[in-house]
Formats: sequence, C-alpha cells, structure tokens
Amino acid sequence: MIARLRHSRFPLLALGSLLLLLIAGVAIGVLSERALKGQMAREAGAQADLLASAVSGALAFDDRAAAQDYVDAVQVNPNVMAAAVYDENNRIVASFARPGETIPPVATPRGRTTRFQDGRLYVVRPVEEAGQTLGTARLQLLDTPASQTFSRFAGLVLVLGLAGLVVIVLAVAQGALRRANRELADRAEILAETNDLLHQQMAEREKAEEALRQSQKMEAIGRLTGGIAHDFNNLLMVASSGVELLDRTTDPAKRQALTEGVRQAVERGAALTRQMLAFSRRAPLKTEVLHLPTRIEGLRFLLDRALREDIEVVLDLPDDLWRIEADPGELELALLNLAVNSRDAMPNGGRIILSAHNMTGEGPTPDMVCLRIADTGTGMAEAVASRVFEPFFTTKEVGRGTGLGLSQVYGFARSSGGEISVESAEGLGTTFTLCLPRTDKPATATATDRSPAAADPERLTRRAEGRLLLVEDDDAVAAGVGHMVRDLGYTYVRAAQAADALRLLEQGERFDLVFSDMVMPGEMDGLALAKAIRERHPGLPVVLTTGFSEAAATATTERFRLLSKPYGIEALAAVLGETQDRVRAETR
Repeated sequence: MIARLRHSRFPLLALGSLLLLLIAGVAIGVLSERALKGQMAREAGAQADLLASAVSGALAFDDRAAAQDYVDAVQVNPNVMAAAVYDENNRIVASFARPGETIPPVATPRGRTTRFQDGRLYVVRPVEEAGQTLGTARLQLLDTPASQTFSRFAGLVLVLGLAGLVVIVLAVAQGALRRANRELADRAEILAETNDLLHQQMAEREKAEEALRQSQKMEAIGRLTGGIAHDFNNLLMVASSGVELLDRTTDPAKRQALTEGVRQAVERGAALTRQMLAFSRRAPLKTEVLHLPTRIEGLRFLLDRALREDIEVVLDLPDDLWRIEADPGELELALLNLAVNSRDAMPNGGRIILSAHNMTGEGPTPDMVCLRIADTGTGMAEAVASRVFEPFFTTKEVGRGTGLGLSQVYGFARSSGGEISVESAEGLGTTFTLCLPRTDKPATATATDRSPAAADPERLTRRAEGRLLLVEDDDAVAAGVGHMVRDLGYTYVRAAQAADALRLLEQGERFDLVFSDMVMPGEMDGLALAKAIRERHPGLPVVLTTGFSEAAATATTERFRLLSKPYGIEALAAVLGETQDRVRAETR
C-alpha cells in the first residue's frame, strides 16, 4: 500500500521538477541578459569617458581637426554606430556615422547618461576642463543583436527541453513499472497463500531487478542526454553564427561559404537523428548497389570538414573493387563515425588510411569487399577494444559523445549482412575492418542521376504551374515550405489537419497536387489522408513527407511518393515536378 502511494506521487514530483527546471532556466536567462547589458553599458561608458577626456583640449582651443581625429579613432570599435562632440552651445564640433545611422541628437540629456532605446545604446558624457564644462561627447552603439540573444537562449532551451524529456521518460517508465508491480503483487498474493517464504524471495528479487533496471536506465539516459545536448548545441552555434554573419557581409564568396556552413550544420543534425533511429532499429535501410571508390571519393569533402587540419587522409581504393549492396547514407555515416573516432585518438595529429580490397569467400562465407580504416593514434587496451561496439560505451568524458557511434557501425554491418572487427594496441594505433557482401547487380544510379531536377537543369529556373494543397500542422514548417513552393511558381492553400484538407476537397476546391506531412494531430494522419484522397479523388496525386514515421514503409508499399525531411528546394522541385509529369503522361 505504501509503495503504491509513493508511485502515485511520482507524476506530481516529475511535474514539479519540470516546473522548477523551467523557472530556473528563465531566471538564468534573464539574469544573464541583464549582466550582459550591464557589462556593455560599463564598457561603453568607459569609452565615452575616454573620448570626453581626449577632446577636452581640442574644445578648449577650438581645434576641430584634432577633435575630429579623436572621434574618427572611435570607429575601430565595430559596435559604435555613430559619435559626436558638441561644444557648450550644443553645436557639432566633430562627428561620424556609419551608413544608415544618424548623428546622436543634441536633444538627448546632457549629463552623464547611459540608456538602451530602439536597439541602440546611447551614452552621453560631459567634456570638462578645470571644473568647467566645455561640451559633451555622445556615442551611439549597437545593442545586442537578436540573433546573439536567440543563440544564447536556444542552447538553454534545448538543455531544458532535454531535461524535461528525461523527466517525462522517467514518468512514463515509472507508470509502466507501476503496472508491472501491480501485476506481480497480485500474483505474489496468490503464491503467498501457499508459500510465504517463496513470496518473500520473489519480492526481494523484484526489488533488486527494479533497482538494476533503474540504474542502467539512468546511466544510459545520462550519457545520451549529455552527448546529444553537446552535439546539437554545436550545430545551433554554427547555424546561428552563420545566419548572423550573412546579414553583415555582402561578399559573394563569403556568403556562399557561410551558407554552405549552415547547410552542413543542418545535414549533420539530420545525420545525428538518423544515427539515433538506426540505433533503435526504427529506420528501415534503403539499399543501393554501390561502387565504393566513387562513393567514398564523394565523401572526401565531408571527411575533410569533420577532421582537423593536422590529420592527413589517405585513400587507397582500387577501381576493380566488387560492387556491394548497402544503404548509402548509413555507409557514409559509418565511415564518418570511424574517421571521427580515429581523429579523437590523435590529439596531436596523424594519418588515417582508408583502403579496400576484395576477399574471396570460402565455403558458406560469401565474397566480401573489406574496408580498412587505420590510424596512427594512441590505440586501445585489449579490455577497451573488446567493448567498443557496445551501446553507450565510451571512454570520453560526459558531453564529448553519446557512445552510439561505433554501435551504429556494428548495427549497420550486421543489418547489411556483413561484419566488422577491430585490431588495436596501446601506442600502435587502431584498425577497423568493415566487410560487406559482394553483389553482381549493376550499380544503382546516384540520386543526382535519378533526380528530374538534375536530368533537366532548367527545372529550377523554369516557373512551375499548378495549385497545391499543403497539409502541415507545424506553423514554422508550413511557412518555410510555403516560401519554397511559391518560389518554384506554385500557388498553395494550407490545411493544418487532415480533416481540414478533406473538408476543402469536399467543398469543391480544385488542386493539382496534395503535399502532406505524415505525422499530424487528430484522428487521421497523413497516410490515412492519402488513402482517403485516393478513394474519393482518384485523379489527384499525393506526395507525403516525413522526418521519421513507422508508417513510412507502409506508405511506400501503398505506392505513395515519399520525400524525407529535411529537404531543400532542389529535392522539393524534383519530387513535385516528377509527380506532375507522371500525372500529365497518364492523362494523355
């Protein structure tokens, strides 16, 4: 009875903990923002005091050129948008203003003032000499940009969100354990009627197992939360800093480099999500026939970005390698995980040699293509090497990894019908050998070859036509997709739920295509909506999109076109254009 009472209080404790976390996070954010503004005000005040002291002699002798030199010197601070020095009659003696900015007006207070207003920091300091006020020095500085404020709060919100997720997971797990405990208690009561001693032994065993499960679960969640928070914070930092710098530069080459950096951050986030799904075995493999030299050479740029400049990558991939059949995304992720593992084992730089060879099978063992990733790093002891493929096992400190990277590689190798092994010794480096079965099928065309946009380079520059029904419950996602489809030339109407989409169709609204998310609130998801449209409006094509859904495999079986999230405008143009081309061909 006491145990059940404690269990009933757990949801309240979980909710209270989550509320305390949110309050603490908001308080920390507000205090941090205030402290930053206070620091900015102090630094700006010190700079204004320095300017006032410097121009006092120039004002005393009416030396405008010297005063202008002192004012121009303030421009070295990129946050100073404008500056001015006024004489005692409020006439401008010297000033400057950056493009788009105005000279600090004389209407502002004349005493020692520091105030934030309309995204700017205004600082006024009197110019004095021998106790006499000769004029004023005024600075106009840039307040903290919204993108920087967002980047600071985004990391805090992400950590709080992950902490809240842990609390929710624990609450759900506790509910499941509570139900299991009730069932075991009922059975124990029946057994107690015949054997009190057996009942006591089972109760003690149950407590021990529950404690063990809870300990293992907490250790796993702790490692997972710290690693994911660290990785996603890095991705948010790359994206937010890239967006901020894009607004501050007009150099085409620099803007292209920044855009590429933001895009790679998004792709790394998608790869991390895919890694999590692969580990939980909820993401189905999509195999293709691959020629390894071509595939890995295309991965060279990503490897160079993931590794440091003091690490040399050597590729030894003969052209006569046999073809293999595997998921290209998972293969690239596995090689990237192995390369990053080698990078971390070489803190002072070194060499990674990626080679491959054909291995003829014997007896029931099939022919294999074996990839070897060897490094010149610190190596591992035998006890560590024997555990490297275990989920959540890592020798890194908390926050430096999830412990899922090498377990993902192991899962990919086994799911593809292959195997992976490791050879290592302390001080002698490490070699991973990934072997995948040979296939005699012809090589699959790359995504670029299959893409209608790639086959027809004019597709992205040619304005599309048609009216599209966009079904998306997330406002931010809907706004982004809406911008893309409008840029491609479509007009669209948005429905937030499947029921709203069906209502529009039943009212006689005419559309050329339906583009719907798969996971939505309400009684009907995207797949059910697609089936209903196929039944009621057979001639109306439907394209589905999802980041992950257990119904994705079913959707493919049902012959609906799928577009995986995240996607860019090129992929969207290709899928929508290909779908419309197919419909036009069928109606001719």
